[in-house]
Amino acid sequence: MKLQFLGGAREVGRSAILVNDALLLDYGSKSDDPPQYPVGNISPEAVVVSHGHLDHVGAIPSLLSGDERPPIHWTPPTYELAMRLAQDTLKLHGGTLRCPFTEEERRRVSEVSETHGYRGSFSAAGHDITFYNAGHIPGSAHVLVDDGETRLLYTGDFHTTDQRLVSATTDRPDADVVLCESTYADVDHEPRDSVEKRFVESVRTTLWEGGTVVVPAFAIGRTQELMLVCAAHDIDCYVDGMGKEITQLLRRYPAFLRDPEAMARAKSNARFVTGRNGQRKRIAAQPTVIVTTAGMLSGGPAMTYLPEIYANPINKICFSGYQVEGTPGRDVLETGGAEIGGRHLQISARVEQYDFSAHADRSGLSEFLAGYTDASVLINHGDDCERFAADLRAKGFEASAPEIGPVYTV
Repeated sequence: MKLQFLGGAREVGRSAILVNDALLLDYGSKSDDPPQYPVGNISPEAVVVSHGHLDHVGAIPSLLSGDERPPIHWTPPTYELAMRLAQDTLKLHGGTLRCPFTEEERRRVSEVSETHGYRGSFSAAGHDITFYNAGHIPGSAHVLVDDGETRLLYTGDFHTTDQRLVSATTDRPDADVVLCESTYADVDHEPRDSVEKRFVESVRTTLWEGGTVVVPAFAIGRTQELMLVCAAHDIDCYVDGMGKEITQLLRRYPAFLRDPEAMARAKSNARFVTGRNGQRKRIAAQPTVIVTTAGMLSGGPAMTYLPEIYANPINKICFSGYQVEGTPGRDVLETGGAEIGGRHLQISARVEQYDFSAHADRSGLSEFLAGYTDASVLINHGDDCERFAADLRAKGFEASAPEIGPVYTV
């Protein structure tokens, strides 16, 4: 089997792997300024997608330019998430170099889309493919690729611990080669129940004091997880931004949720913000919880809420995940201030960070790979893939960290 990495190798973002010059696994974007996309000019016979986050689907419609019409295989939620993200990219950057596709190319995606559930095999570009639950977000999949000689397991992004939104991955299909993500290879997450307990206690304290809590959250996965946490602990919350639409989208696929009834209760517990007639400013003046995009304060309704609550030390900003270097969220954590809505805000509100990550940590990665001691392990999707591969070799694994560009035979 031949593998060529067009992105995502020794980096996080723009995941794209070409298998046997025919089958493309993922085709994402990297949120730099300007955005980065996979390298090379390719014409795959078929595309298989692991899950619906921008770094895995952000450039998919660009594969349908000209006369190219490769079928695209994914789970039903991943298809819908990819279409929604492409729509958002066009809205923000359409007609500029920051968007690599057109509205017509986005429309073509629906014409070539083929959806599949977990554990049912199908054929793509002469390969047998099987999806397994990856436990990352609804519809996320490990992808098993069999070319008749070699069985490759592409993990995509995955989690080995249950979240309220989705169950952890438990599938460990036989494979000769494992292509494994390593986003948190150097971190051990705090136990989720402990994170949740601290978050709930902190939020309740601020509400008792009459303060407002703004929780910046990613629209896909994180917003819904926080809605479930609030509902489970009888904490009222407002939800704003793209997360509202994504919540409605995901509820259409109960089979991909850990507890569809809990998600329905969480939706009933939350109040969705319309943003009309100054609603956001009125909400920001209340002792309440506001779960809103963007997760790193780089846009979205957070740009309205932060200027309203930043100056009061009773209020609180609770980050729900990692803040990438160079984002306003990272600036707030490191310096106490950031450029928000076109002006510099020096934050007097209390600032906290909670690890609600949907990725496996060092222990989770080790647990997952323990079932593949006889396989070749390729490490990608991380900031220090080479070091993690070296750690695995020290434990007896045949492990390496491929680079973007060269063709590898496995």
